[in-house]
Amino acid sequence: MIQFYLGLLLFSFICTSVLVVPFINILYHLKFQRQKQKTLDFQNKRTPIFDKYHAIKAGTPVGGGLLIIVSVTVLFTILFFILQQSNIFISHNFQIQREVEAIFFTFISFGLLGLYDDALKFFNFEKSGFFGLRMKHKLLLQFVIAGIVSAHIYFRLGINFVYLPFLGPVSLGLFSIPIFTTIIVGFANFFNITDGLDGLSCGTLMISLFAFWVLSSNQLDTPISLFLALWIGALIAFLYFNVYPARIWLGDVGSMSFGATFALIAILLGKLIPLLVVGFIFIIEGLSSAIQIFSKLYLHRKIFPAAPIHLTLQRNGWEEPKIVFRAWLAGFILAILGLWLGLN
Repeated sequence: MIQFYLGLLLFSFICTSVLVVPFINILYHLKFQRQKQKTLDFQNKRTPIFDKYHAIKAGTPVGGGLLIIVSVTVLFTILFFILQQSNIFISHNFQIQREVEAIFFTFISFGLLGLYDDALKFFNFEKSGFFGLRMKHKLLLQFVIAGIVSAHIYFRLGINFVYLPFLGPVSLGLFSIPIFTTIIVGFANFFNITDGLDGLSCGTLMISLFAFWVLSSNQLDTPISLFLALWIGALIAFLYFNVYPARIWLGDVGSMSFGATFALIAILLGKLIPLLVVGFIFIIEGLSSAIQIFSKLYLHRKIFPAAPIHLTLQRNGWEEPKIVFRAWLAGFILAILGLWLGLN
């Protein structure tokens, strides 16, 4: 089957590659572009560190995540239908339809939430009094969506456990719902925060997904393996235009969807410990921002010179490509470690 999955990865790469440039032109036409930063932090104050290093990126099209979501969804629907009609044996760990529902409900619903947030920011709907996604609103909606997904996982798929390396499965019982919900929301935001440098989030995610692709193949889960093959192929095509200097950015439509779905895949495979290892860069980026906000609110001082942590590295003189490439190298080692743990 590995030849089959590799072929699908290449097919997804080709399809997405053909569509990227026309999609970028559409975003320019719609003026769906990154705006000059005005009020960036939670206190509506300017963030000079960000402005200093990223003001030049104003005008770059944002919304590439939408292309990947649509491309992967359409290709998966067509190919999975062909597989089913061809009477080819499809191995799976759970009831197929319910497993696919969980994946694409997360993939699409978080994408729609991110798209709505992007539209508010770029088209300035909030100025007309239209409901704007403040952080508390965004978190509330994320928890609602993630709660629905977690309930589906618990009640319809019967997943209430996590595998501990070298020890085996441990039951979480009903507590699995709030735990899974928190993990999905956490990674949706961690990935969103990481998406601040050209190629940083997508390149790291691409490496991370390869590790979980191996784990899904090891567990003989065809729906997840098929989905990951198509997702990785589309990501590689997108990453060609997203590396420094980026011609297109994911936007919240991609970052929210990808972070949440990445966590979901780990939950479906029962690999939460490997998720914490493989996704450690996303966690560090997200926690650095959370710690900074907490420190400003309650300690009235900053822990880091700038947050997230990649801004501190830029402030210390690291060039953007240097940060990104070293993050990829760290991600590669973390993916190997997580894969090793996941196979034990």
